[in-house]
Amino acid sequence: MTRTFNRKIVVKTLGALLCLEALFMLAPMFTALAYREPDFEAWLVSTAITLLAGLIGLLIGRRAERKVAEREGYAIVALVWIVYSIFGVLPYWLSGAFSSFTDCWFETMSGFTTTGATIASDVESLTHGVLLWRSLSQWMGGMGIIVLSVAILPMFGLGGMQLYAAEVPGVSYEKLSPRIADTAKHMWGIYILITVTEVGLLYLFGMSGFDAVCHSLSTTSTGGFSTKNTSIAGFAPAIQYTIAVFMFLSGVNFTYLIYVLRGQPSRLLHDEETRWYVRAVVLCTVLVMAGLLFPYFKHAAVMPDDFAQVSSVWGAIECAFRKAFFVVVTAMTSCGFGASDYSHWPHLLWVVVLFIMFMGASSGSTAGGIKWVRLGIFAKSALAELQRRIHPNAILPVRFNGRAVSESTISNVMAFLFFYFLIIVLATVVFAATGLDFDVSLGTAVSAMGNMGVTIGQFAPAEGTYASFPALAKWVATFVMLIGRLEIFTVLLLFTKALWKK
Repeated sequence: MTRTFNRKIVVKTLGALLCLEALFMLAPMFTALAYREPDFEAWLVSTAITLLAGLIGLLIGRRAERKVAEREGYAIVALVWIVYSIFGVLPYWLSGAFSSFTDCWFETMSGFTTTGATIASDVESLTHGVLLWRSLSQWMGGMGIIVLSVAILPMFGLGGMQLYAAEVPGVSYEKLSPRIADTAKHMWGIYILITVTEVGLLYLFGMSGFDAVCHSLSTTSTGGFSTKNTSIAGFAPAIQYTIAVFMFLSGVNFTYLIYVLRGQPSRLLHDEETRWYVRAVVLCTVLVMAGLLFPYFKHAAVMPDDFAQVSSVWGAIECAFRKAFFVVVTAMTSCGFGASDYSHWPHLLWVVVLFIMFMGASSGSTAGGIKWVRLGIFAKSALAELQRRIHPNAILPVRFNGRAVSESTISNVMAFLFFYFLIIVLATVVFAATGLDFDVSLGTAVSAMGNMGVTIGQFAPAEGTYASFPALAKWVATFVMLIGRLEIFTVLLLFTKALWKK
């Protein structure tokens, strides 16, 4: 039996989510009040407008059918990031934090999609409320606004299964409990636990309480917004190691982290994607570390700027390991923090960093990128096809985690990779058409699509922000960020007639 698209349930759900956004806006509003900053009124008005819009949405959809079907689920998941960004712009715009609406929109979308690219030329001049909202928007978008709301939507008489299925990144998702709302609660529970733990450690190692909160919110969400112009580079090595470790943890599938807390670490250890992810981090760290140490041992001279304070061989090795591990993890998890200006490193290491940016971390994590489960299925499928050429009559199923991968899943992976690289190519062409150099255009396209924040060339760490980025390129970049955050298909479905018809 055919049914029309249920617009009222979409409006009602978005209304409920806007009420949730207004609740989160209270934190920077009271922060502005506590620090007696002039943008308190801007926060008050922004919160009121957002709450009013949410209540209107609930009122319009008060008699909507409770069930959220698959089509409505995809629409809600795609639209909520746009709607959240529209209202998330308000405090930036009303407070005058950024000079134009385009810049406000770029910063907002970069936050909610956890990209971490910024147009702020002087981050430290921003108010505490704005700094907290930048990090908080990433934290909300990290685990997923929808995953949080799935645990809350039953209060509004709404179901959440289709929303959860449409939002959770990766090839597949796993339910921890029979009820999907309980699964969402478990995932947000571990998310909050990791965040709070990192806040405590950062404070213990010398960060101020405010900086610890902001950086922890940005780390767990693998977003990358910092409260300092130099990002993480100016902090002590202990802080850099702490953030690097928590970035790495945030790149692991949160479902398996929950199993570890339940006393079932074997679930994590036996997960094939996790093993691929760990091996990739180790291998790439060794490669980058070797590339940094090579000039030191070859010429017995001071290495790049990052090693200016090195006074011994062991000091050089530690520094090279720390810089390599941090850059590899921040790029692979799409976090985008900068603890080292790799734009001054040998160009061969640029290629390694650019390659890492494509990979991503684990599905079910807050990281962007392609994800290792897709890379693994793609690689195994290619090898199986090669074997079929040699043994045409053999039955060679593609297996992942010991289970045969269905043909539909393989097709899904191939389609994802096709659209992923196609969008990067198209974005690169558009960026180049606005007058940017090719390396900058390519690096920015890869960065936006993978929600990385880090890039190469003009917008690499310590080289500058996106403030001078052409206006057209900023709007295109935000659209690419959205596509990357929602893993392509959810956004593209919005432009199909089938979604909106019977």
